[in-house]
Amino acid sequence: MLPKRMKALLKARPGRGAELAVVDVPRVGPREVLIRVKACSICGTDHHIYSWDPWAAGRIHPPLVFGHEFAGEVVATGEAVNSVALGDMVSAETHVACGRCSLCRTGQAHICQNVSILGVDRPGSFAQYVCLPEENCWKNPRDVAPEMASIQEPLGNAVHTVLAGDVAGRTVAVLGCGPIGLFAVGVARAAGAAAVYATDISPYRLALAPQMGADEALDASRVDVVAELRRLTGGEGLDVVLEMSGSPAAVSQALKAVRFGGRVSILGIPSRPVEIDLAQDVVFKGITIQGITGRRMFDTWYQTRALLASGRLDVTPVITHRFPLEEFQRAMELVGSGQSGKVILYPTPPGEE
Repeated sequence: MLPKRMKALLKARPGRGAELAVVDVPRVGPREVLIRVKACSICGTDHHIYSWDPWAAGRIHPPLVFGHEFAGEVVATGEAVNSVALGDMVSAETHVACGRCSLCRTGQAHICQNVSILGVDRPGSFAQYVCLPEENCWKNPRDVAPEMASIQEPLGNAVHTVLAGDVAGRTVAVLGCGPIGLFAVGVARAAGAAAVYATDISPYRLALAPQMGADEALDASRVDVVAELRRLTGGEGLDVVLEMSGSPAAVSQALKAVRFGGRVSILGIPSRPVEIDLAQDVVFKGITIQGITGRRMFDTWYQTRALLASGRLDVTPVITHRFPLEEFQRAMELVGSGQSGKVILYPTPPGEE
């Protein structure tokens, strides 16, 4: 019999921090499933909510159980559910699209204008149980470790960014070596990039980049990134630049380091408006700039599964720390320090489910 109450990480009120609380186990609707969370991973968005930055203050409405990257076992289903069964091991496409708008109806549900995001607009996964619409479940083989299944969601962001254009045989730079940037390094390498360069200002994360396949890892606080990337590409510039940090300086570097006719794909979210030289760095260079959000539903999920199954993509170096949910403060501070890769939380310690 399922419990009526559960342990969860709650954003109880505005301001920095969160609290471990006991709340009701979610009730499933007709087309929803209840999932016992086996592992969840911390995203930059979660840290924004924890630290209560201006974005969080304008978007989040406490009290809210937050968190959105997770994997677990289906333990209850609504009466109209027919594609997910009890015992299935699932991850989550965390963007719950409306299915009715013009974008959803034309294959662009990842940019649905009525989207409801798990752990942002609806109760999330930093808990022992989470409720999810049937169509947002992604079934995993039972032999996939829960932490690996959990990180498929952010890994999908990297796959979407890298594969938004040609990569095979191209020179690629990844600006920003947070977990998704590190994933992008590995994806670019697995997809056949001719060379992959990475930049960041954290020595800890720069040390992880070669483990993910980077040919060079550049400390942006110590070198002229644009000059060095041009030198590495014989003065021509990069075929592809992936901006993963949201740093205004990195956005400018991306536009200046890309070659004429090249591609810049931007996943990083700046905290303020960014000024660029539109004429010199965009128009006269004839470059393509792409804004990337989320994952294509479900094209990116299939691509991600195929890359992992191929054996060419190993993302285990990015998972650097694991904590029980009770140690969320230590985990969040570690994420904010930049001295980590992907941090995993366990709502119930493995072996005690």
